Amino acid sequence: MSHKPFEYASLILLALTAIVLLALQIKLLGFIILGFGIVSLFFCRRDFRKNILLIFLCLALLGITPINTDTNYPHTLQMGIPLFLVVFIPYLVTKYIYKNSLVRFPLHHGRSWHLSEVLYIVITAAIAYVLLPIMLRDTGSYLNWTILPGWYELTESYIGLNAVGIWDELFFVSTVLGILRNHLEFKWANLTQAIIFTSFLYTLGFQGWSFIIIFIFALVQGYIFKRTESLLYVLAIHLTFDLILHVTLIYLHHPEWLPIFIT
Repeated sequence: MSHKPFEYASLILLALTAIVLLALQIKLLGFIILGFGIVSLFFCRRDFRKNILLIFLCLALLGITPINTDTNYPHTLQMGIPLFLVVFIPYLVTKYIYKNSLVRFPLHHGRSWHLSEVLYIVITAAIAYVLLPIMLRDTGSYLNWTILPGWYELTESYIGLNAVGIWDELFFVSTVLGILRNHLEFKWANLTQAIIFTSFLYTLGFQGWSFIIIFIFALVQGYIFKRTESLLYVLAIHLTFDLILHVTLIYLHHPEWLPIFIT
């Protein structure tokens, strides 16, 4: 019996689980799809089954996690602990139980950054500066973040943005893509992780047509990680984007504070 059809079905169900359970927040249907996905793994090769099962279990945990931009301490724990677990558990399982290195966090690729890599970060900042005010205003997504006056409140919101940004790369790129690209052509592995990435950020706050921009960003981040094998570099890109995002949110909530945008 060929395992391929079941493996493709499992991956389709994986992507559908992310869309329905995370992005659309249809919990019952999402968990039903997730259940079918796990059942389909029993008809797949053993190494495929055990690795992809980790991603399904991570989605199940995210499915019961309150995902939003609230930064109060109870919610920080309610959301932060599951986010930590979906990175930490796959790393421990793959490294110490499966004895493979599919999930890894290569902070440095052993060389200095090329000029083109530095310029790309600058270009990312420029694109974010022009695009984010339009995207967040037109979709109303900026209203999903609360920006309160005061240095403590602004620092708290900035740290929260960066914490989620770092987690995005640890989970979607290092963990999900790291597992998927062992079983798929890179383009399909990257497409799948981008769907999961986008589904999470959609429910976090990037709604309306914002998902298109987030999806493109996720695809590019995956491709850059493949090219550079540097988690530090993709983090630098993401945190640069998040810096502009935070300034944009301040501007949209309180235009008189930072009248520095042209869009």
